[in-house]
Amino acid sequence: MTRRLPPLKALPAFEAAARHLNFSRAAEELNLTHGAISRAVKHLEDQLGVQLFERATRSVRLTAVGEPYAVAVREALDQLALATQTATSRHSGSTLNVSTSDGFAGKWLVPRLYRFHRAHGDIDVRVSTTGKLTNFRGDGIDVAIRYGGGHYHGLTSEFLTGEEVFPVCSPKLLEGPHPLRTPEDLRHHTLIRDGYRIDWAAWLASAGVEGVDPNSGLTFDSATFAVESAVQGEGVVLGRTMLVSADLATGRLVRPFDHSLKAVSSFYLVYPPEAIRQRKVKAFRDWLFSEIEPPDGPTP
Repeated sequence: MTRRLPPLKALPAFEAAARHLNFSRAAEELNLTHGAISRAVKHLEDQLGVQLFERATRSVRLTAVGEPYAVAVREALDQLALATQTATSRHSGSTLNVSTSDGFAGKWLVPRLYRFHRAHGDIDVRVSTTGKLTNFRGDGIDVAIRYGGGHYHGLTSEFLTGEEVFPVCSPKLLEGPHPLRTPEDLRHHTLIRDGYRIDWAAWLASAGVEGVDPNSGLTFDSATFAVESAVQGEGVVLGRTMLVSADLATGRLVRPFDHSLKAVSSFYLVYPPEAIRQRKVKAFRDWLFSEIEPPDGPTP
């Protein structure tokens, strides 16, 4: 039986454009130009002899033919990606590629990974740290641990844990000429920040503290470096539950005050729906939830 197939090289461009309903976003995802996406879609339409998109000046939308075709193409590409992963996993040593932020990786995930390796010695884990959303198909990522609202179109998103935000510091700062006793004592100490959305201005305002400049002190791009700076006694950092729990448990950091803010965002485990059929993904998912303390936030 002879199969009538569309131009296969055009399918990823069409699928991304259909998912985003935006050629520019599709181009960014696939690391192509807007023109390349447009040409690929037009070539596909010409070969099929049907119009897949209705084009306006600044927007596109799928036609009555294009909408079900996009669903079918997406399912076919997902199945092909899964089959490829299954076929090559025997040769790649069952490597699991995990994407997350540098703070979560450095302060929570990596210190615990030895327990995963102990239970699953045949699965190698590669951790990629980035603040950008993962393109699972293009980046070769199996699972991502993301901090946000948990809404990721077309992906499975499982709630891991919520967070609170509160000042932490080295025990050394509880002593000396200006010991930290009350939030007002922060005026004598260096504030450390890492660009997190709940900043010192928000925490100080919620605590009713005046006379402390929230913009002074040290700033790091990396949450890991910010926390480590506090461990070394360089100042006080706004700690997040998941990123400072280990250092609090060992006494490297302490909480000088009880006041905290509940974070709006939470940590989620994110992956393509079909990925959970892979043993390595299921093993990592189950291990991860076994390491998380009972959540105090929303349920999956």
